[in-house]
Amino acid sequence: MGACYAHSSSFILVAAIAFFCVGSVNSENPYRFFTWKVTYGDIYPLGVKQQGILINGQFPGPTIDAVTNDNLIISVYNYLTEPFLISWNGLQNRRNSWQDGVEGTNCPIPPGKNFTYVIQLKDQIGSFFYFPSLKMQKAAGGFGAIRIWSRPGIPVPFPPPAQDFIILAGDWYKRGHHKLMHSLWRGHNLPFPDGLVINGRGWNGITFTVDQGNTYRLRISNVGLTTSINMRIQGHKMKLVEVEGSHTIQNTYSSLDIHLGQTYSVLVTADQPPKDYYIVVSTRFTRRVLTTTAILHYSNSNRHLSTTPPRGPTQDIASSLYQAKTIRWNLTASGPRPNPQGSYPYGLIKPTRTIILANSAHFINGKQRYAVNGVSYVAPDTPLKLADYFNIPGVFSVGTIPTTPSRGTNNAYLQTSVMGASFHEFVEIVFQNGEKSVQSWHLDGHSFFVVGFGSGRWTPQSRAHYNLRDAVYRCTTQVYPKSWTAIYVALDNVGMWNLRSENWGRQYLGQQLYVRVHTPSKSFRDELPIPKNALLCGRARGRYTRPF
Repeated sequence: MGACYAHSSSFILVAAIAFFCVGSVNSENPYRFFTWKVTYGDIYPLGVKQQGILINGQFPGPTIDAVTNDNLIISVYNYLTEPFLISWNGLQNRRNSWQDGVEGTNCPIPPGKNFTYVIQLKDQIGSFFYFPSLKMQKAAGGFGAIRIWSRPGIPVPFPPPAQDFIILAGDWYKRGHHKLMHSLWRGHNLPFPDGLVINGRGWNGITFTVDQGNTYRLRISNVGLTTSINMRIQGHKMKLVEVEGSHTIQNTYSSLDIHLGQTYSVLVTADQPPKDYYIVVSTRFTRRVLTTTAILHYSNSNRHLSTTPPRGPTQDIASSLYQAKTIRWNLTASGPRPNPQGSYPYGLIKPTRTIILANSAHFINGKQRYAVNGVSYVAPDTPLKLADYFNIPGVFSVGTIPTTPSRGTNNAYLQTSVMGASFHEFVEIVFQNGEKSVQSWHLDGHSFFVVGFGSGRWTPQSRAHYNLRDAVYRCTTQVYPKSWTAIYVALDNVGMWNLRSENWGRQYLGQQLYVRVHTPSKSFRDELPIPKNALLCGRARGRYTRPF
């Protein structure tokens, strides 16, 4: 049950499905159909039998391959005994937060039911991933890679590689996702992970075969729950070419830090003597270092692994910060359109306002919670997007989280936190991290320019050190301990968008909020109508989506 590609001969069927779901049809761009059956199944990522979440019997799930502006019709059938949702890390869902697949925008798919996502990959290229967004289901699998290829005729700033490999790496727990969730619910943080996996396998469980002299593209995502990772390939260099949909300056690295929720594309040339080499992934910034490996196998070699895996950086912050500052936008390369990426002069645009978001840890009612500006998010009984559309009172209020942290208080409280924003605002956001752990932040529906990193507390004088020329444009950024990270973001996508910690325990326990990007206009040019097939739950149950 994979994908099928719709040509012009089947356009009438395509048009009917798309019109039923979203009320609009784009006849100029192809449609790709996917049917996914979500089930439980036995998996052995760390050599121990566990109940995993499979898509079409696969763990990790099937890779989505598509081209810029393609339309994806993804029918998800939930055969689990619990509700289920899938979200799309990095897909912007332009004008269409109805398809974002998080608890604030969508009702979960009940057991035994299905929902069809209709997503256009409008003006996007690059490497992303999807994942289960409800509770702790991500700890059981259900994730997979997304590759968006450039349209024919759009220049790509490197020769076509011999092959394109997916690496989905991250930390893993032997205990099931229900036990992890109950531990969090009882007020405990997640324990230290039991190990690391690469594409769902443990030590040397995956082999990538290469031909000597050829160059290969590796798309690497950190799909873990709690830890940053470092990746390196024994005896080989990695040339960075793309980060979450942006072509980058092509710097070469011996190892690469990949924080929670982040994705990188690198080119690796098989230019070493033919034998087997370690691909190593290890935890970063942890006292106890977890390590796992895969194998880079030269096709003309009979020599197996003969040495120990190369060691990587551990708790050193300075080298990671230096590396982060070297990851920059390729101004002359084309993005999803033929014009150069650098034709958007973000550094010349004055932000309309500054938002400062400070993460913190608290005990509220005797239980561990995490907060943003002193507000620990609690999910309402009705998705925010539906409550907004149907004008349902009592679900949320805009402005229930301050735009700057309060000084002189360590108190925090529970609230359904929604921050208001106007369509087309250009905003400066500062992530302030006063804790001793690395944070990772993701914004749905948008990408942003990571203009600055700094230690201590951010002040307006910190802007003197911003990169206003070629800051990388991405959707997930790290914030180092006792430090800050600043981004510029154009809020040019109307909808209800999740801004969250990618540390899944912290996210579950309140380190998230929603940004309501609003316009008084009712034009479909700004936002698509509610899908006719939208699931309705909570206080939206019994209402009607639309008559056509």
